[in-house]
Amino acid sequence: MNQSALLIFCLILSTLSEVQGIPLSRTTRHTCISISAKPVNPNSLEKLEMTSVSQSCPHVEIIAKMKKNQEKRCLNPESKIIKSVLKALSKKRSKRS
Repeated sequence: MNQSALLIFCLILSTLSEVQGIPLSRTTRHTCISISAKPVNPNSLEKLEMTSVSQSCPHVEIIAKMKKNQEKRCLNPESKIIKSVLKALSKKRSKRS
């Protein structure tokens, strides 16, 4: 009886070792955890990065890299200042084309 129990245990153990879980995606996090409340001077921006809505994040995120200290800040995409900066940048791009 001990041998049959040991055999069943080994069979169960070998079956379970073949089961794999679903790998978690590493991109399921938001880039912006909090939005900066500080006002942003458009002249102090080095780079502006915009991520659109995706399955992993239901929000539009705007990340600004500052010229002075290379600091990255998350900006509010609904802010009037940010909307005007984005509008100015899109006009500038359309003139280049």
